[in-house]
Amino acid sequence: MAGEAEPEETLDGTVERFVFRSEDTSWTVARFVTPKREQVTIVGELVGVQEGLPLRLRGQWIVDKKYGKQFKVGTYQLRSPETLVGIEKFLGCGLIPGIGPGLAGALVRKFGLETLEVIDRAPQRLTEVAGIGTARAASIAEAFAAQRHVQDIMVFLRGHGVSASLAARIVKRYGKDAINVVRANPYRLAHEVWGIGFRIADGIAQNLGMARDAPERLEAGLLHALETSSQDGHLHVPDGELLKQTAELLGVPEEPLGARLAALESRRLVVRETLGDRGACSALPWAHQAEAEAAVRLAELTRTPARSLGLDVHAAIHAFEAVTGVTLAVQQRAAVEAALTDKCVVITGGPGVGKTTIVKAIVHLAKLVHRKVALAAPTGRAAKRLGEATVHEAMTIHRLLEYQPHEGGFQRGRDNPLDIDMLVVDEASMVDAQLFRAVLDALRPGSQLVLVGDVDQLPSVGAGAVLADVIASEAAAVIRLTEIFRQAAESKIVVSAHRINHGELPDLDAPAGTTSDFYFISRDDPDAALATIVELVAERIPKSFGFDAIDQVQVLAPMHRGELGTASLNRALQERLNPAGSTPELVRGDRVYRRGDKVMQLKNDYDKAVFNGDIGVILAIDAGEGLVQVDFDGRVASYERTELDQLAHAYAVSIHKSQGSEYPVVVLPLATQHFMMLQRSLLYTAVTRGKKLVVIVGSRRAVQLAVKNADARRRYTWLAERVRGELAAR
Repeated sequence: MAGEAEPEETLDGTVERFVFRSEDTSWTVARFVTPKREQVTIVGELVGVQEGLPLRLRGQWIVDKKYGKQFKVGTYQLRSPETLVGIEKFLGCGLIPGIGPGLAGALVRKFGLETLEVIDRAPQRLTEVAGIGTARAASIAEAFAAQRHVQDIMVFLRGHGVSASLAARIVKRYGKDAINVVRANPYRLAHEVWGIGFRIADGIAQNLGMARDAPERLEAGLLHALETSSQDGHLHVPDGELLKQTAELLGVPEEPLGARLAALESRRLVVRETLGDRGACSALPWAHQAEAEAAVRLAELTRTPARSLGLDVHAAIHAFEAVTGVTLAVQQRAAVEAALTDKCVVITGGPGVGKTTIVKAIVHLAKLVHRKVALAAPTGRAAKRLGEATVHEAMTIHRLLEYQPHEGGFQRGRDNPLDIDMLVVDEASMVDAQLFRAVLDALRPGSQLVLVGDVDQLPSVGAGAVLADVIASEAAAVIRLTEIFRQAAESKIVVSAHRINHGELPDLDAPAGTTSDFYFISRDDPDAALATIVELVAERIPKSFGFDAIDQVQVLAPMHRGELGTASLNRALQERLNPAGSTPELVRGDRVYRRGDKVMQLKNDYDKAVFNGDIGVILAIDAGEGLVQVDFDGRVASYERTELDQLAHAYAVSIHKSQGSEYPVVVLPLATQHFMMLQRSLLYTAVTRGKKLVVIVGSRRAVQLAVKNADARRRYTWLAERVRGELAAR
């Protein structure tokens, strides 16, 4: 708020009516009536406040240039009303469950100015009012006490620097124990309350007077550093790096951190071990368990003899070729043979090398000898594409393993394995360590596992580098497909992708007057690049190539921030493709959702059967009820206002989020401002997402930097070494 500020003061009164209220931030503009019947405009974050509620406000007067004099609320607390009218309005405002306006009037008529004291100290007397029995009297008293307690908690949290919206989440999570939890260990909030990260929890701890070198703070910092590294894909961190990172994070010396790391190990909150030349390393228990158990299971799988096929593989392949009219190349034939005879097989290669044809042949021949085959992929889109290509049922890995979030997770495992002889997992580069462990747990030792994917793409969003590690473990038969087939070789997308993967610059200069499926448009200025991208998506591509701007064109960006990040691109594309005023909309925080918007699901929601990375279009919005319906390829999911954090606009998405998906058209901004993310695997992954048209908009220098940078930081994993150790031990 602009204007002149005055010293803080206290203001008593009653909330008469709301002028404006944000559901997300709890920012409120209200009319407030003082005991002298003066009407005041108050503004601030007011959680749990209802019309008719008597409050004591602490804040300052400001003069807003547009709205005039207002009282800006800093803190507030519930105040006992002092008049019969005030008591009746307070009780009837809806704040206390079980008491509406009618019952409030009856209570005040019976008990007068003593009404609140009766509810608080002698609730059994409430039965003197018609319609209130013993149970209802107890319920009213309990609700009244709970509401007063909530107000006390809110005042405590606000007084220690917690915003009103986060305070409301803390109260919802811990209830009446909130103050005790926060005082005992504020760092719990970072793990247990959504939206509160380490830095916010650390700020609360500092406000509470916790010392910078307090053991709780040092341990919380170490755990936060490990969690951050897992988000970057690592399954462990060398202790030297961990101590350095944590010391920088906390602003403390490294020396005292060693003892706290040992304390975490003693409480089994961290697993420590020596890993080759990396020396002493630390991992979070879930990460260590996922990797160690996966190594044991993979070694067990590969050691168990394969069941005899009872089939002449060479003759069967000839028969497949005769029936389908497809002639397998030498590498493809080797891949099919390996998949039918080896316990674990990896089939890897770039676009246009015939991976789908190989899977078709594997499924066909396995069925021929009555083998039970299951096809799976990490995402719904990848599973759907796999099923369509093979004409065989395919599903997500989570669905195959019967994931039930409310019943302990995966229902398929060691005690209830899959009744199959062979599992083929497509887009295996997207499988992280935890999911891989779950897959191996669900396979009987006699089963066969075939992993199909492109090891040169970006690794999984989750921690681990499973496909690369399985190849390095030497436990699998590895078939690398390098031959690009003639039809694919005619695609400039395919040729460009392979050039990028080999460290060569793609041809960025399409001859004038020629048509292609791969274009580069030079725009060194980010603002000019943004304008060009919006024009391409909204006009030029639909007009020249006939693709639908929303359903078929996907913008992929290396980063979320900056002029050419996903946030900026989404705002610009939404305003061009689905502008304000043209359709119903709903505001949630800094996002505006409109009917017709393209959106992406950000987390797995098993109740809705929508998953991280699913893209849909908003079908309907009920702003009054705060409801949004989204169509995900014919499956409609409903969201309440509080669930909208699960949805982000998807006119532009990150390249990482695009893994496992294919789009008819990809538009890729690439600028030198993206230098931190300019890696060969990132550019290669983005280009291979486009099937019919890829357009890069940006700087030629940025493309060169990305192609040259093959040094994407290696993830700290130890799966390959663990597998080799297990195999050598038997």
